[in-house]
Amino acid sequence: MGLIITIIIGLIAGAVAHRVLNSRGGFLGSLVVGLVGALIGGELASILDLNVTGGVLDRLIIAVIGAILFLFVWKKVFK
Repeated sequence: MGLIITIIIGLIAGAVAHRVLNSRGGFLGSLVVGLVGALIGGELASILDLNVTGGVLDRLIIAVIGAILFLFVWKKVFK
């Protein structure tokens, strides 16, 4: 069940990041951006010593922030 929730959170985070930065991304693109964003967001939360309880909403917010950062840097480096 945890893997399914992680995939859903990744899809939502990637879709939100694509919307915020006005970029294009399909199903697979949103999934990759969201999952990488979740990893980046988790690392940032750990570095900043944020008190994250690990709930679905917390994971979604962290993943969205990480996905936006990842997509922003990706667009700046490769365009």
